[in-house]
Amino acid sequence: MSRGSVMVIGGSLGGLFAANLLRAHGWDVHVYERVADDLATRGAGIGTHPELFQVMRRLGITVDESIGVSVERRLCLARDGSLVLETHQPQTMSAWARIYRLLRAQLPDACYYPGIALETVEDRGGSVLARFSDGSAREADLLVGADGIRSTVRSLWRPDSVPRYAGYIAWRGVLEESAMPPDLHEAMMANYVFGLPPGEMMLCYPVPGRDDDVRPGHRGYNFVWYRPTDEATTLRELCTDSTGHCHGTSIAPPLIRPEVTRGIRQTARDLLAPNIAQVVELTVQPFFQAINDLESSCMGTGRVALLGDAAFVARPHIGAGVTKAALDAQCLADELEATGGDVPAALTRYDIQRRRFGHTVVERARWVGGYIETRGRPELARGRAMMPETPESALREVGAPLVKIAGLN
Repeated sequence: MSRGSVMVIGGSLGGLFAANLLRAHGWDVHVYERVADDLATRGAGIGTHPELFQVMRRLGITVDESIGVSVERRLCLARDGSLVLETHQPQTMSAWARIYRLLRAQLPDACYYPGIALETVEDRGGSVLARFSDGSAREADLLVGADGIRSTVRSLWRPDSVPRYAGYIAWRGVLEESAMPPDLHEAMMANYVFGLPPGEMMLCYPVPGRDDDVRPGHRGYNFVWYRPTDEATTLRELCTDSTGHCHGTSIAPPLIRPEVTRGIRQTARDLLAPNIAQVVELTVQPFFQAINDLESSCMGTGRVALLGDAAFVARPHIGAGVTKAALDAQCLADELEATGGDVPAALTRYDIQRRRFGHTVVERARWVGGYIETRGRPELARGRAMMPETPESALREVGAPLVKIAGLN
């Protein structure tokens, strides 16, 4: 017997966690994803946490060594390639697509509607009505906005909550293990490697390769390089293609101008250890993303809820984005169960719990990335609490276990 009906807006990780957990509790779930193509072709490397795996196991998903690549050592390299610091901090590094495929396989195709965008939401008290881009409409007991940082649900329901640019971007890329020269492979592949030019942060670590392959020789080596970037001029120039068209504050990787790619490779040679610079040099198509954070004023009331990046976006430094989405979805499912399916009562409890957690995560990530932000905007540094710009702090705090972060346990 169905507990009721749910529309999940957004078929990415947060939406799939919510859909699968709610279906497991007996809800009739329908997922709408505005993108028509296969989302598994998107995404990059991610860090993981035990809390993420606990939610996956709750769904009956097997979590074993195939989930990612384990790393034991963290190394910080100086500009000349010498070792500044080495620590032991075991962690499993995975890929966005690896988690996505496992979650998508759990959900029947009949419950998933790709290429259909939400247009309007109306909370009718006893139900919620949504209208979609294909002209269809659906009424349900609950609508869950899991449609990411540019959430349509949030823009319609809580327009006061908008993303804030953090003042820096992340250059990213994945080098195939098979393309690494032997000496580079020996020095880097088994390690989580940091480079810390003044006011910047470079991270390099192994991830599953194509088709989620974790066999030696078939993996990838991911890099993320945080660099201060002025939004009004430099970021928009980076987002201008070869025809002169500016794409705003983001641009598809194939449209990045060749001179921009050549420039970041030269900058890597100028600022980073030779082995790290070689990773950037050999990566076929580096790309970048603007770093934002977001705090929603409400995560759930009436018959509408937000979760994952639709609600709170923390800078990537603590590696908790996917885990936070999973925990949001778990809390929502549990509160609906605890209230016997009373949606308004469940959302009131859900909002209190998850908004507190989301705020704490965002503040923690701001603390870690504060020195990168203030490098580009030094006027913000006065009186601001931020992580010390030291190798010891970076190796300890980036992607730290949630249980070791005050306020998150």
